[in-house]
Amino acid sequence: MGDRDQLLCNSLRDVRERSINGVSLLSVMVARTQLNTMRRMAEEIQPATEQSSWILSWLPSWCPTSPSQLKDAEEKMLKSVKRPFSRQHVRISSGNYLWTLAFSTQPSFVPEPSVQSRPPLVLLHGFGGGVALWAQNFDSLSSGGPVYALDLLGFGRSSHPQFTSDPEGAEEQFMTALEEWREKVGLEEMVLLGHNLGGYLSAAYTLKYPHRVKHLLLVEPWGFPARPENPNHNSIPVWIRAMGAVMSPFNPLAGLRLAGPLGPMLVQTIRSDFKQKYSSVFDDNTVSDYIYHLNAQTPSGETAFKNMTIPYGWAKRPMLERIGQVQADIPISFIYGSRSSIDSDSGYAFKKTRPDVEIRVIRGAGHYVFADQPEDFNQTVLQILARTERKSEGLGTKQREPPHSDRTLEGTELN
Repeated sequence: MGDRDQLLCNSLRDVRERSINGVSLLSVMVARTQLNTMRRMAEEIQPATEQSSWILSWLPSWCPTSPSQLKDAEEKMLKSVKRPFSRQHVRISSGNYLWTLAFSTQPSFVPEPSVQSRPPLVLLHGFGGGVALWAQNFDSLSSGGPVYALDLLGFGRSSHPQFTSDPEGAEEQFMTALEEWREKVGLEEMVLLGHNLGGYLSAAYTLKYPHRVKHLLLVEPWGFPARPENPNHNSIPVWIRAMGAVMSPFNPLAGLRLAGPLGPMLVQTIRSDFKQKYSSVFDDNTVSDYIYHLNAQTPSGETAFKNMTIPYGWAKRPMLERIGQVQADIPISFIYGSRSSIDSDSGYAFKKTRPDVEIRVIRGAGHYVFADQPEDFNQTVLQILARTERKSEGLGTKQREPPHSDRTLEGTELN
């Protein structure tokens, strides 16, 4: 073991030992400062391309997480769901799989005949999210038809493959995985609803596979506006610019993993708002535990997201420059929260060029609209789905492609 590795090992062990006898918030902040210092030292000693391997080697013993703990945390979240559902790892190419929940479907994941009149609704979570964050929405949204929720490739309980560093290539990997998932599940068309990063990927999928999307619902989508050509650099606080410079070689959630045993407490402290969002169903740390285990796993989709962004959170390939190419006969709806930090200007800017675009703003909701005001969100989505269904009945069913002979679901049921 080299001097650098020994230094890191001793420092991490010191922080760990101090955490055993109880950790105050001050201790958390001190530990975070020490970890930031170690990261800067590592940058000076070792090239950025080599940093991840030796850091990741510490994660299994340093981070109090594992796939089984993520599974347990997810199941605890899903205990609040009343309607029956199926869950499977849906296998796609290259040995990968997408973790999927399905409501109002047959055991084979195919929509039940009694609910086939409504197009299946597919839910795509945002950055750092997972299927169980829709826990307050499943019962209502699945009351009138099939609903699917999946962990995006590289996130949650789906496969965590290596993504290309090219932003277009990373986007393509997400798209290919989603299309292969659709084929394996056997859906001809679907209503695609995406939040945050899921909204960006939903729009990208609709551009590439327009004949598969019945309606595009974008909930607080990330990555739509382009970064201003002359951003007001001085308006960004110095500490944010400094932190951005320090963390630029690392994945967005690297600090959470480097915090080791302090990670769960950091989530509870920094994202204490999530406890309030789900207070109607949980009165403990169920949600923060789930969020921690979601994001303390080996980074994959997180790395892809980093490669798709430029400081500070702008998309390298802005969707607003492309979404106008979506076929005119595909309805598009935006859903925003009235108290969100995400600017709704992109939706209104797009509506100027495409007047039939629908924009709904849910009062009292922030960025996590579906969790802040679940009842209003559910009713809004159900209204949009009902209009989509009526429109389909009025226009008749358009010609379908013949079903693929290989649409046999391959998955492993996990109880």
